[in-house]
Amino acid sequence: MTEILVHDVAADGITAAQRVIEHPAWPALKNAVEEIRPWQSKDGSIDFDAEGAPSLAVARAALDRVTAAVEELSPLLPHDAAYHRALVADLYRWAADGFGVPDFLDSLLAFQPAKERADGLQHLVVFAMYTQNGNPDRNLEAVVLRMVWPEWLADLEATRYDNPLFCGITFEDFTSGYDTNSAVLFPETIAVREAPERFSWGGIFCDREAARFRRVTEASVEILGIELPEDIRDMVGDQQRCEQAFVLWDMVHDRTHSHGDLPFDPFMIKQRQPFWMYGLEELRCDLNAFREAVKLEADGFGQGRDVQYAVLFDRMFRFPVTGERVRNYDGLGGQLLFAYLHKHDVVRWTDNTLKIDWELAPQITNQLCGEIEKLYRDGIDRPKLVHWFAAYDLVATYLAPHPGSRWAKGPDALDLSQPPRKLVDDVLPDEFPLSMFYEALSKKLKNVIASTKGITAADAGQAAA
Repeated sequence: MTEILVHDVAADGITAAQRVIEHPAWPALKNAVEEIRPWQSKDGSIDFDAEGAPSLAVARAALDRVTAAVEELSPLLPHDAAYHRALVADLYRWAADGFGVPDFLDSLLAFQPAKERADGLQHLVVFAMYTQNGNPDRNLEAVVLRMVWPEWLADLEATRYDNPLFCGITFEDFTSGYDTNSAVLFPETIAVREAPERFSWGGIFCDREAARFRRVTEASVEILGIELPEDIRDMVGDQQRCEQAFVLWDMVHDRTHSHGDLPFDPFMIKQRQPFWMYGLEELRCDLNAFREAVKLEADGFGQGRDVQYAVLFDRMFRFPVTGERVRNYDGLGGQLLFAYLHKHDVVRWTDNTLKIDWELAPQITNQLCGEIEKLYRDGIDRPKLVHWFAAYDLVATYLAPHPGSRWAKGPDALDLSQPPRKLVDDVLPDEFPLSMFYEALSKKLKNVIASTKGITAADAGQAAA
């Protein structure tokens, strides 16, 4: 990513272009946060009666080091000045309240990164939060990040893919909660006294996604003996190019959750649904991004072709074999895409080698997108339970259900006197088990996938020269 230089000079003469993590206050802040984190309970509070807990005075001293470091770093980031003032106030209030359940609502409302999406712009973020796909507890975290907002992406957002809340971001440095598989910064993960009426931003770390994609894809290609065309091989070897692909993919995917014929809205409204419904929704959004990428390639955007490869490889190789087999909806979506492409001769596993028909892949992938969108369109006229069964039938057309599944036996096998949400309890944790192909691939990829925990662009290597 190209780094912009901001030449505004703060009162102390420090230029805003200076990297935050190179300032001596950053390691001081990071160390103070790491000192506090082990003292916190799951809800973010500090139980001073617990074994190993500090005294109140020690906790306050550590928090003072956090606030002092934030105040020292804030002049580097004049665009975050209001947020940092609110942050220091929230931290002091937490201490004044005896380090109970933290409340960062005021500073959350003051943090507005989507209002100034300038490529390379730095942000220093400190919140008590959990990290999605990372740490489930609301610990204090500190993250330095940069915005990814190249001119071509800004133009696409303004003219074709309106998404004013989306922030593509990369890591500069982070505390322990992000030394995990988490690749997002979402406001709903932050500890607050009450949820705001609406959130005004959402960030996705395209550098982690790209680095993870590259490592798993390179291993998968070697294991499966895939012959890659030269342009695909070049893309997989180029960190910056992959980051550009992922930020575009994420922007289009994110907006798709609220676009189209939507019989249900699983991520905006809390609803209890069978996990294949979430799997289809995530896959629908990815396939929509794929379809738009085909159009973008035709319009001369090289990033469009890269997005197609990223969607296919990440979905086919990493998603199905990542995570536990307990209602793993992302894994299910990946299994479905592979099975659909296999049924339509886009991929063939022959002589222990995976062959891909690169010319046919866009047509058949878009065909699956059309089938899912037809399911959604027809679903508007169906009762919820009927729609769930229709979705099950779509998935089961290509993936074999567990032989012990009650849902696979049809409505007569379920107690339909119960409300639909109760019937979710009859869904098996692994309703659609891995195929023999994926069972074998999982064994060979598991260590590679485990190695991507906490990965950054630096770990993956920089863009090819």
